Amino acid sequence: MNHFSASRPAAAASLLLALAGCATTKPTVPAASAPAATPATSAVASSTGGRSINPQDVDRSVSPCEDFFQFSGGNWLKNNPVPAYASSWGPRNLLGDRTQATLKKILEEAAATTSAPKGSNTQKVGDFYASGMDSVGLEKAGLKYLQPELARIAAIKDLKTLQTELARQQTLGTGAFFRAGVGPDRKQSTVYAVNFSQGGLGMPDRDYYLKDDARSKAVRTAYVAYMTNTFKLMGDSEATAAKKAATIVRLETRLAQASKSRVELRDPYASYNKMTVAEANAQFPNINLPAFLAQNKLGAAKEVIIGQPTFFKEVSTMLKQEPLADVKTYMAWQLVSSVPSALPKAYSDEAFRFAQVQSGAKQQAVRWKRMQSATDATLGEAFGQLYVDKAFSPAAKQKALDMVANIKASMADHIQTNTWMSDATKQEALKKLNALRVKIGYPDKWKDYSALNITRESYLKNVLAARQWSYQQNVKKFGGPIDRNEWGMTPPTINAYYNPPMNEIVFPAGYLQPPFFDPEADDAVNYGAIGGVMGHEMTHGFDDQGRQYDSQGNLRDWWTKEDGEQFTQRAAVVGRQYDAFSPLDSVHVNGKLTMGENLADFAGLTIVYGALEKQLQKQYGNGPRPVIDGFTPEQRFFLSWAQLRRTNIRPEALRQQILTDPHSPGQYRTIGPLMNMPQFYQAFGCQPGQKMVRPDAERAVIW
Repeated sequence: MNHFSASRPAAAASLLLALAGCATTKPTVPAASAPAATPATSAVASSTGGRSINPQDVDRSVSPCEDFFQFSGGNWLKNNPVPAYASSWGPRNLLGDRTQATLKKILEEAAATTSAPKGSNTQKVGDFYASGMDSVGLEKAGLKYLQPELARIAAIKDLKTLQTELARQQTLGTGAFFRAGVGPDRKQSTVYAVNFSQGGLGMPDRDYYLKDDARSKAVRTAYVAYMTNTFKLMGDSEATAAKKAATIVRLETRLAQASKSRVELRDPYASYNKMTVAEANAQFPNINLPAFLAQNKLGAAKEVIIGQPTFFKEVSTMLKQEPLADVKTYMAWQLVSSVPSALPKAYSDEAFRFAQVQSGAKQQAVRWKRMQSATDATLGEAFGQLYVDKAFSPAAKQKALDMVANIKASMADHIQTNTWMSDATKQEALKKLNALRVKIGYPDKWKDYSALNITRESYLKNVLAARQWSYQQNVKKFGGPIDRNEWGMTPPTINAYYNPPMNEIVFPAGYLQPPFFDPEADDAVNYGAIGGVMGHEMTHGFDDQGRQYDSQGNLRDWWTKEDGEQFTQRAAVVGRQYDAFSPLDSVHVNGKLTMGENLADFAGLTIVYGALEKQLQKQYGNGPRPVIDGFTPEQRFFLSWAQLRRTNIRPEALRQQILTDPHSPGQYRTIGPLMNMPQFYQAFGCQPGQKMVRPDAERAVIW
């Protein structure tokens, strides 16, 4: 995905590649590096047009050929500090604020419509949001609506009742021990499979349990405080609460030790371990898979795909070996910590204090923003229909589709003219490109929420009901035809994704708004902005992970041995470049973790630049091209790319991103690809020896 990892239902998480979906000394800009137009191609006078690029944001005291991140948006960075409630700040946040304002109006209107027909989308959306905004009701209810689930955990008396509760926890989406759900079989993408994958951790990454550096210790300490304070809120004494917290850390550390790292999880073959239910049950007997599957309406499954067998062996051992009381404490914590916003304010305050240590945010987002986000995650296609009516015209959809078609044609050109790929592999690559499905704006068929019961009685009851409904919707797919109309994001989402088993790229309407996409802007701006996203998602199908899936979305090696080795060698150059980037003392970008996103940035930008050149040639031929605000179309293309990645970020959040996020920090997403592009050097007159120009021997070239 293009910018950040989106939060997705667990069952879908394994199906989507991360979405992708930013003071120096002030030297005089050398003449050769100044953003001057080439006279032969840019004789048209400047105009005041050019939406989505703001010349005032440019820091002209910095040479574009020395630091394009600072040049393109230095003034903006200086004038847009991170707000107290955020951990980072960039154009996506500004669009997010605008989108939230639109959605807030829709939600408040729905909440005010108390006479909406029962079962209608308006009733469900309005009641869900209203129940979430009822802070008085939340305080009054306390743990009342959670008690039935806590009682189920407390009633566990042996391994059999533990197994029953473990299966129930999956339907509640608490994250206890592991994740299980239904998705396309990655080696047979025309059928659904039951997938099991590692999970069960309360901190964001296994390394926080295993490392003893200062940051890991600080996060661990905050996690223990979060658990201890929450158990005290639930009525435990200080000593009992502290003991429970220590128990949970001990159990989760066992899970962390058995978990694969984020880099290891990037290998799709290693995470594909198909076995019969009987074989899996023999390997992990204490989970009791036959009973688990039957209880969760997957009893017809004869096979399962186990993502990480070593992890599941450890879970099976723990279920038998660990004291039952300790496992019950862990499961109660997984339940409570999955619903803090549905409990009295003190619970969400504790959750935020823990989050603060990771993000550096100074204050919690106001409740309506959190409830808007929760409603989108729960009923996104119900009120997404209303959003689309207000925010996304058919004309905008058509322009976006036209852009994708042009970028797809450019990608085909780059495959055909590729100098290191054999004809056999090229034919398979073109076959995959031609089979690529494109989804723009919103689903052709909207989700049916009729079986989901939402009332104003209790927000917590609504949250748990919605999770159970979502789980049932997921498992109902098993045994049926693949649903190629399904979306993994809601229409208002400001993101995009590539889905390997479906071989599809998806762009929600929320992303197709200014400044990312503006039907009134000139082509250079749109191709540098949303075009860069489109190229990024399209080339995810050919990055180090995506290239392992064929045109039908099957995990299959369609590369010749030599071509595969060539790709790996070229990708390794990108990995080394990003390993060298260091935004903070002793903190380096992880070139292996960010490999897929970096490759999609590299390849995508090259492909889109080719599409823009074709478009400009069609418009202007060999004649002069318009200079707007002093910038040629080519310069505006790169400025548009850069200005949408400018980001101010707190040090805590930056450290967290580097550890857990497959996307590189904004400044390196900006300059990393450009430092390898002769097209950029030419656009800004950059010369060898300047920081934005890599020597030929060190340049990365993929497509």
